[in-house]
Amino acid sequence: MRTTVTLDRDLERILRETAARTHRPFKKVLNDTLRAGIDQSTGIGNPEPFVLKARPMGLRTGHDPAGFNQLADDLEAEAFLETTRKLMERSR
Repeated sequence: MRTTVTLDRDLERILRETAARTHRPFKKVLNDTLRAGIDQSTGIGNPEPFVLKARPMGLRTGHDPAGFNQLADDLEAEAFLETTRKLMERSR
């Protein structure tokens, strides 16, 4: 799309210097700069991918980390049953 934009002199100078230094057309430098500014200010665009760094858990041999959720469920169930038993004894 063709449009007319009035740039401040300092911005025009920076854009033209960038175009000359990078051997890219002024239009390309202007569009890339606007796109980067909009992406940064709005959060729209291609964010950096989230990278999760793996770390050793320091588990002893024979411990299955997949079983920890089951263990947590079992402990929670036991605590619930104990609390329920105590409440039932109090209400008698």
